[in-house]
Amino acid sequence: MLRTSKMKLVELMILKQDIDRVLEYLGKNANFQIQNETDFSGADHNNSYSEMVANLQGVRTYLGIPDVFEYTPETTLPTEDDDRSARQILADVEDLRAREMEALDHKKRVTNAYDEAMAFANLKVAYSEFEHLTFLSMRFGKIDPQYLDELKFAVGDRGVIIPLGEDHTRILAASSKKGRFALDTELKRYGFIPLDIPTDFKGIPDDVIEGLKAQVAESNDEAVRVIEDRTRFASIHRAEIIRLLLTFSLAAGVQAVRESLESTQLVYRILGWIAADDSTTLMQDLDNCTEGRIAIRVYEPEEVPSVQAGREKVPVRYRHGKFVKSFERMIFSYGAPLYGTIDPTPVVAFFFTLLFGIMFGDAGQGLVFLLVGFLLIKKLIPPLYQWNHFGPIFVAIGISSTIMGLLTGEFFANSTLLAPFGHWVTGLWGEPRHAILEMMPSKDSLDKLIYFFGFTLCIGFVINSIGLIINIINQFSLGRPAKAIFSKTGLLGAFFFWYSVFMIVRILVFSIPFVWIDAVVLGTILLGLFFAEPFSRLVEGHRPILENGLFSAMIEGVVEVLEVVSTNISNSVSFLRVGAFALSHAVLSFIIFTMSDLVGGSLSAGGLIIGIFGNLVIIVLEGLIVTIQVIRLQYYEFFSKFFTETGREFTPFRFTYKEK
Repeated sequence: MLRTSKMKLVELMILKQDIDRVLEYLGKNANFQIQNETDFSGADHNNSYSEMVANLQGVRTYLGIPDVFEYTPETTLPTEDDDRSARQILADVEDLRAREMEALDHKKRVTNAYDEAMAFANLKVAYSEFEHLTFLSMRFGKIDPQYLDELKFAVGDRGVIIPLGEDHTRILAASSKKGRFALDTELKRYGFIPLDIPTDFKGIPDDVIEGLKAQVAESNDEAVRVIEDRTRFASIHRAEIIRLLLTFSLAAGVQAVRESLESTQLVYRILGWIAADDSTTLMQDLDNCTEGRIAIRVYEPEEVPSVQAGREKVPVRYRHGKFVKSFERMIFSYGAPLYGTIDPTPVVAFFFTLLFGIMFGDAGQGLVFLLVGFLLIKKLIPPLYQWNHFGPIFVAIGISSTIMGLLTGEFFANSTLLAPFGHWVTGLWGEPRHAILEMMPSKDSLDKLIYFFGFTLCIGFVINSIGLIINIINQFSLGRPAKAIFSKTGLLGAFFFWYSVFMIVRILVFSIPFVWIDAVVLGTILLGLFFAEPFSRLVEGHRPILENGLFSAMIEGVVEVLEVVSTNISNSVSFLRVGAFALSHAVLSFIIFTMSDLVGGSLSAGGLIIGIFGNLVIIVLEGLIVTIQVIRLQYYEFFSKFFTETGREFTPFRFTYKEK
C-alpha cells in the first residue's frame, strides 16, 4: 500500500510577455494546483476572445457541425493567421446565411403569390356582376383553415361557405341580402380578413398561373442549391472551424485566469502546489518556455507557515494506473484522506470488484458489463462521454461477474447453457454436477450455502482488519500515538476484534469452550478501552488526566465499550448481505428461466421477450442495487475505520472545453 504523493509549494514570478505561454503550459499539463482562490470560468464580459468564441459557436450550430468535448493535444493559443482565418470564415458564413435567407424569403413570396392566384383560378365572371345581384351578398377573403368547418356549422342555412384553392385559406361566403349582417358577424368571429378585389376582375389567366408555377419551381431549386452550398461549406471547413473554436476558447480561458492573478504592471505571481516528482520537470519546462525569464522558488510543506500553523492542509494526490485510478472518485466522494497517510484506493479497487462479482454472478450479464467497459474506454458511446473514465471499472466488474457466473452456471439467467462446463469441471475431482457452486436453496446444497455465507464473513473480517491496520499506521505517522493505541479503531480496538473472532471460530469450529484466559484477555482490552480518554491524555501530556471528573470518565468509558462491541458485531454481520444478494440474484434468475419455460422455452417468441426484458431488469435495476450495496460496505465498514478526519483534494488547474 502506498502513501499520498509528496507535494511541494511553488512560487512563480513571470513577466507579462510570458504569462500567456506559462498559463497555457500549466493548464494543458494539469499537474499544478493554483493556491489563489480564483474564478477560471472565463465568463468575464471584458474578455476579448469571448465574442469570437460565441461567433464561432454560432457558425458551428448554423452549419450543423457536431461539437467536441475536450481540447486536443494540438490546441494552442491563436496566431494572427488564426485570427484572419476565423474572420474570413465568419464573413463567408454571413454571406451564405444572407443568401439562404434571401432565397427562402423569395420562395415564400412566390409561393404566396401562386396560392393567391390559384384561389381565383376558376373565377371566370366579372366580380362586378356579383355586386349587381339584388338577392345575393358575397364576401371574398382569408381565414385559418382549421376554423372552416366551425364557420360552416355556425352559418348553417343562413349562407354558403365555399373554399377556394387547394389549401382552403381563402373562401367565398354568400348569403341573402337580408342575412348579410348575420354572415358578417360570424365571419368576424372566426378571424375572416376580406380581400379587395377589382370590380372588373375575371380570374387569373392560365398563362399567368403557369408563369407563377415556374417561378415557384425555380425558387425551390434556388433554396435547394443554397442548402447544398451550406452543406458543402460545412464539409470543407469542418476541421478548421473546430480547430479555431478550440484555439480561441483556450485563449479566452487564459485571459480569464490572467486577469485574476496577482500582478504589477510588468510581473505576475502564481503560487501553487505540485507533486514533488513533477517539480523538476516543471522548472525545466517553464525555464525553456520563457527562455530563462522566470523566477521559481520551491518550498517543502513543513516550510509553509500556514501549514505549520494548521490553517492550511496540503493537497492530497495519488499516482495510479488506469484501473486503480478509475476508483479514485469513490474515495474523494467520501472525503479526501490526510496528506501523508496510507492510500486505500488499491484496496477499494480489489474488494469492490470481488464483492460485485460475488453478488452479481452471471456470465452473460458480466459480458455485457465487459462490453460496455470496452466501449467507454474506446470512447465509442458519445452520450456517456462523462463516464468514459469509469470504463476500467465496468471491465473489472464484467470479468468478476463472468467468473462468478461460470461458478454458479448462470448465463443470461439460463442455468442449462453452462451445464456442460459445470459437468466437466466438477467431474475432475468428484461426481459431475450442473454447477460448480449451487446457489439455489435445496436440501442438498444447504451446507454449501452456509459455507458460502461463512466465506462472505471471512471477506468482511479481512476488510475490517485492513481498515484497522490503515488507521493504526496513519495515526502513528501523524504523530498521534494515543489515538493509534487507545481508540476503538486503534490497537486496543483491533486486538479486541481479532481476539473475539479467534475465540468464536475456536468455539464453533474446534469446539473449544470459553476459558478463563479469554476473560482475562478480553477484560484487559475492554479495561483499556474503558479508560481510553484518560490514558490518551496521560500519553499526550495533557493535564488534568480526568478532564471532566471521574463520573464523566466512567460514563464515557461505558459508552466507548458498548460502541466497540456493537460496532464490531454490526461491521461483521453486514457482510452477510453479500451472500444474501448473491442468493437473491440466483432466485431472480431462476424465476426468469422458469417463466420462459412456461411460455414455450427460452427460444420461443414469448421466452425471448421474457428473457430479454428480465435480463434487462436485472442488469439495470439489480446492477444498480448491488453497486449501492458494495459502496455502502466500503463506506460504512471500511472507510469508517480510518476516515476520522478529512484532508484536501488536489484539484489541478486545467483548461476544460466542456465541464463534465
